[in-house]
Amino acid sequence: MTSRQTDQPNKTTSQNRKFKDSSAKLIFGDPILCAQFLRGYTDIELLKDVQPEDIEDVTNRFIPVWQEERDSDTVKKIHLKNQGEMDTLYLITLIEHQTKVDYDMSFRILRYIVLILTDYAAEAEKKQPGCTALKGFRYPPVLPIVFYDGEQNWTAAKNFQERTALSDLLGEYIPNFQYLVVPLSRYSNQELIEKEDELSLIMLIDKLRSAADFHELKEIPDDYFENISRDSPQTLLKLISKIVAAFLHRLNIPKDEIGTFTDQIERRDFKMFFDHFEYYDVQATRRESKAEGKAEDVLSILEDLGRVPDNLRTRILEEQDLDLLTTWVKGSARAASVEEFIMKYLPELKES
Repeated sequence: MTSRQTDQPNKTTSQNRKFKDSSAKLIFGDPILCAQFLRGYTDIELLKDVQPEDIEDVTNRFIPVWQEERDSDTVKKIHLKNQGEMDTLYLITLIEHQTKVDYDMSFRILRYIVLILTDYAAEAEKKQPGCTALKGFRYPPVLPIVFYDGEQNWTAAKNFQERTALSDLLGEYIPNFQYLVVPLSRYSNQELIEKEDELSLIMLIDKLRSAADFHELKEIPDDYFENISRDSPQTLLKLISKIVAAFLHRLNIPKDEIGTFTDQIERRDFKMFFDHFEYYDVQATRRESKAEGKAEDVLSILEDLGRVPDNLRTRILEEQDLDLLTTWVKGSARAASVEEFIMKYLPELKES
C-alpha cells in the first residue's frame, strides 16, 4: 500500500507531461498541420509552398537512439520542388514544454544532425557503394526547429559555437549551425486568429494555462470558427478533439464531460464549445478551492507535529489531485512526525 501511495505524485506529474507531449506530437505528426506550421510560422521562403504530400515522417528510424524524455521530438523528410539535384530537406522538430530554458539544446541538435546524416550516408552507400567518397556527393540540409511554449524568453545560445570554449580563436574548426526557435508566446491571439487555419486554433488552445484563460477567447469572431469547421476534414477534427481532450485533462475535468466537449468539436460546433466552457470555468475554480482547502488541512495537521520544510509546503500547496490530497490528510493524521509523513508519502523530498 505504501509503495502505491509513494509513487502516486510522480505518476500524476508524468501523466500531465505525457499529455502535453502527446498533444504536440499529434500536431507535428499530422502532415496537414505540419505543412501549415512550415508555411505560416517559420518564415523560410523555401517552405512557403510545402504541402502535406511533400512531408514524410521518418521518426521511427531514430526512436531507438532518442532519449526517453524526448519521445515527442519528430524527424520529417521534406521533398522539395524545383531544387535541382538536392530535392530533400530533413526537419527536426523538438518540442519544449519545460518551464526552464534548455541551455544544452545546441549540442542535443548536433547529435541529432549527425545521426540523420549518418543514416542518409548509409542509405546512399546501399544504392551506390563508394558514393560518399566522391567529390560530387552532397549531404542534405537539416533544419532544426524548437517549438517552445514556455512563458520565459528563450535565452539559450542558438549556435553551437557559442556553446564551445575558445570559439573566438578556433571558430572555423568548430561546427557552425543555428537552430530556429518558434516561441508560442510570441504570437498574440489576434495574430493566430488572422491565420484562420486549424493549427492556429490548436495554438490558441495550447496557450491556455487555466480555465479562466478561456475568457480571452470569447471575443473570437464567429466566422473564424465557421471557416475552420467548414473546411476541416473529419480526420483533422478528430485530431483537434484529441488535443482539446489533453488540455481539458490538465484542468482535471471529468472524463465523461471531456467526451461531451470533444463530441462538439467533431460535430463542427466550435463556437458552442467555447461558449459552454464558462460553466467549466466555475467548476474548475471550485475544484481548485477544494484542493486548496485540503492542502491547508494537511499543512495544519503537520504543523502540529513540527516544522514543515518549505519544499514540502510548496509541494502540498501545488497538488490539485483531490484523491491524493485526501490520502495525505489521512496520512498526516496518522503520522508521528513530519519526517515520517515525508518518508511514507513524498520520499523524493527527503533527498532535496
